Amino acid sequence: MSKRISSPLDISSPSPFIPQTFDDPVNAVDVLTELYERNTTFLIESFAKLAKGAPITSRYRAYYPQVSIETTSYGHIDTRLSYGHVTAPGIYTTTITRPQLFRHYLKQQLGLLMKNHNVPVIVSESTTPIPLHFAFGEGAHVEASAAAFMDIPMRDLFDTPDLNTTDDEIANGEYIPPPGEPSPLAAFTAQRIDYSLARLSHYTATSAQHFQNFVLFTNYQFYIDEFCAWARKLMAEGGDGYTAFVEPGNIVTHAGSNQPETDVTLSRLPQMPAYHLKKKGHAGITMINIGVGPSNAKTITDHVAVLRPHAWLMLGHCAGLRNSQRLGDYVLAHAYMREDHVLDDDLPVWVPIPALAEVQVALEGAVAEITGYEGFELKRIMRTGTVGTIDNRNWELRDQRGPVKRLSQARAIALDMESATIAANGFRFRVPYGTLLCVSDKPLHGELKLPGMATAFYRTQVNQHLQIGIRAIQKLAAMPPEALHSRKLRSFFETAFQ
Repeated sequence: MSKRISSPLDISSPSPFIPQTFDDPVNAVDVLTELYERNTTFLIESFAKLAKGAPITSRYRAYYPQVSIETTSYGHIDTRLSYGHVTAPGIYTTTITRPQLFRHYLKQQLGLLMKNHNVPVIVSESTTPIPLHFAFGEGAHVEASAAAFMDIPMRDLFDTPDLNTTDDEIANGEYIPPPGEPSPLAAFTAQRIDYSLARLSHYTATSAQHFQNFVLFTNYQFYIDEFCAWARKLMAEGGDGYTAFVEPGNIVTHAGSNQPETDVTLSRLPQMPAYHLKKKGHAGITMINIGVGPSNAKTITDHVAVLRPHAWLMLGHCAGLRNSQRLGDYVLAHAYMREDHVLDDDLPVWVPIPALAEVQVALEGAVAEITGYEGFELKRIMRTGTVGTIDNRNWELRDQRGPVKRLSQARAIALDMESATIAANGFRFRVPYGTLLCVSDKPLHGELKLPGMATAFYRTQVNQHLQIGIRAIQKLAAMPPEALHSRKLRSFFETAFQ
């Protein structure tokens, strides 16, 4: 018998949720979690029944939870804080997804709002439907009979992702609330977050729950190899405060063990494999091999940003542009020259990308500690200045006069394909950023890596460079988050959430 539907279906939803008011962030997050679990369970169970052949009698819909505040006063806030407060009286709201994953983050953000404005928060249902795809969560494997949905499109029965409203208008500072509508509390809506959580799982082959608040990006696998060797040794020796090491495929090695809890391995690595050295409260280190190029750099940072990390750093190789530099020297970016173009539509090139003092101090201090050089002597192996990022790996094979002139006018000291993109997306998404590169060739001076030279270079420099990055992360992690998140990254009209 055909299941084709000739008339609109009634909508079946969970029972309406009566809004509740809270003056305790823990209780508010508990109810957000209960509401989210109720609504996603409804969608999953409805899908399962249809997949098993149940008759189609309605369309199934459930909504994201939302949290709101209303303030009638500008209030008196701690002006040192870059987040945790709204800029003007009014009603502010945001949709919420995966509250269990974001539990610590939500408690902190809601607690700051209650404290700074002396107002309660309201938990309610939004008017934004939860797409069925996102109800299952990232990486879910759904068993269903294809015949169950052969005669009717699934979109006729369940809500699907709406890319027309899944955008970065809020983060880009372009969103203007319609008259009479609330202002946003957060830079990302629930559906935008769910979209990125699914993409993270796809690109990195690890679940969002494993990502840590401090992220290292690299463009070479041998940095990952060194990180894995160090992390496994750390786990075998007890962890030294870290609790587990997670590899692609969600393969977990716990502190105190010298082998993973499962012997399952991936047949091939994902496009941008991620590795997570975990600490309580997501205070550990995530390291991702983003591969080569600004497109990859933008893609991965677009998605990592929804997890609201406390900092991300780029560790990679670069072309040294000055005759005084030597192979193996370090470059600490103090400014960025953007010729990558991938962010031009979201962040115009005329927007300056400032260096962040907290990150710069941590990186420079880490170089000094690991190398043993201090003060003026540090200049022997490290140079600070402008790093240019370009989208053409073989730029030197074309007429060099244009790029070289621009690099010289920008006072550039190094060139790569990822650093400015990562820094610019950090600026755009209010994630503290930094760059420490290692000079691996000097194309303007005819110093190109030969195979034997490259092997020796990597062997001697990669471990030291990685240890510098790890030490810088540890310095940043020792800072209170409210001190690390710079006010430089906030615009005139900001969302309250970090």
